[in-house]
Amino acid sequence: MSHTSPSAPPAWRELLGREYLGAAVVLAGGVLVGAINIYLAASLLPTAVADLGGASFYAWNMTVYLVAMVIATMLTGRSLSLWGNVGAYLLGFAMFTAGSLACALSPAMALLLASRGVQGLGAGLLSGLGFAVIRSALPARLWTRGAALMSAMYGVGNFAGPALGGLFAQFGSWRLAFAAMAVIGAGCGALVPRVLPRGERGGGRVPIPAGSLLLITGAAGAVSVSGVVAGTPAKAAGIAVALLLVAGFVVHERRSELRIFPRTTYQRGSSLKWVYLTLGLLAFGVAVESFLPLFGQRLAGLPPVAAGFFAAAISLGWSLTQIGSSSVTGQRAVRRLRVLGPVLLALGLVVQGLLQREDTPIWLVLVWVPVLFVAGAGIGLAYPHLSVAAMSSTSDPEEGGRAAAAIATVTSLAIAFGTAVAGVLINLGGSMLDAARYVLFGLAIICAVGALTAQAANRTDRKEPADQAPPHRGS
Repeated sequence: MSHTSPSAPPAWRELLGREYLGAAVVLAGGVLVGAINIYLAASLLPTAVADLGGASFYAWNMTVYLVAMVIATMLTGRSLSLWGNVGAYLLGFAMFTAGSLACALSPAMALLLASRGVQGLGAGLLSGLGFAVIRSALPARLWTRGAALMSAMYGVGNFAGPALGGLFAQFGSWRLAFAAMAVIGAGCGALVPRVLPRGERGGGRVPIPAGSLLLITGAAGAVSVSGVVAGTPAKAAGIAVALLLVAGFVVHERRSELRIFPRTTYQRGSSLKWVYLTLGLLAFGVAVESFLPLFGQRLAGLPPVAAGFFAAAISLGWSLTQIGSSSVTGQRAVRRLRVLGPVLLALGLVVQGLLQREDTPIWLVLVWVPVLFVAGAGIGLAYPHLSVAAMSSTSDPEEGGRAAAAIATVTSLAIAFGTAVAGVLINLGGSMLDAARYVLFGLAIICAVGALTAQAANRTDRKEPADQAPPHRGS
């Protein structure tokens, strides 16, 4: 794991050059298709309902997909142990492609939802693999660049999903959108054997951490259901149940020999738990994107397409900022960025809340965009460095792969939790203006806690033994 820290970060052209381009495309492509499809179907569903019926199932579209994603990300380590890098990736792209094709051919809404579940399983596995396989597909000096590229795919996906969905829906071609996703999945899958190292298989029977899996799946299901049930009390009850299940998950993981998160997470004095909490709190803020188009339409009178693109300013800030952030080296600078990220995200959401007005004039709408961009930039500043901190938290290859795969689990679960919490907050508002402020201020308070968890990660970083600490945080 040890290597010499370079005086300057490797250039992007090394990651995207001939030697590593194929691996970068597969790793980033797997994360991207999963991120796009979180929101793609939301734009397509009104057209699909008009064609298939089943309006009563409408709200379950994202619930089924997100729960399936969370389950699959937790099985990443087992998949790698059983089938190696190439086999696990082929399975992920095969499930995603098959699910997408089934969505395109579905004759009824119930089958469309089942197909979304298969698609979500493939997408979740691909998201987990992206961060896990980076350890063997790229040299350590490129981990920060690779992590930045893959985490940027979440931002790109959040931007492209609604845009592509709206474009296909505009022409009434919702089936073609899923067919296009199947083609992309198949194309990336075809590259896998040629560009990825096969990796080592664990051999023998790999036990499934059934207890942990059941508890966290229950939490994901409870929080997703709370996002679709009516009424604030029911939503709050769903979130409370989810939090209890998460607490039970942590207790079980600490005591069990079969776990989803690496052993280091639960060791006294380890920074890894604080790293994961900070990643989760950053991802929590992304949930606001689901509601910004609503605020733009109701408070500023924006047309749906314009409101959708305006809401993507957070993702744009996230994606673009990572290009510069991943160039930062040196432990002191990286630690500062890890704290600054949640602060900027929370500050952007607070300012956006203060700028909300009834009948918002166009000049003020134009101010919203840079404010949301700054909020997204907070994610981009910290996310790649936190990802590398998780990936390099141990020298044990199996535990390191588990630590890396858990990044996708934490991100997917945090987005689901954030969406559910925002759903509760929006119901508390007596007017759309109040609802917007509750959502923005509420999420800002939660995201601001990330600055405290980042500080805790930085403090424990300095105390970790040399064999646990990452060799070079900003490499």
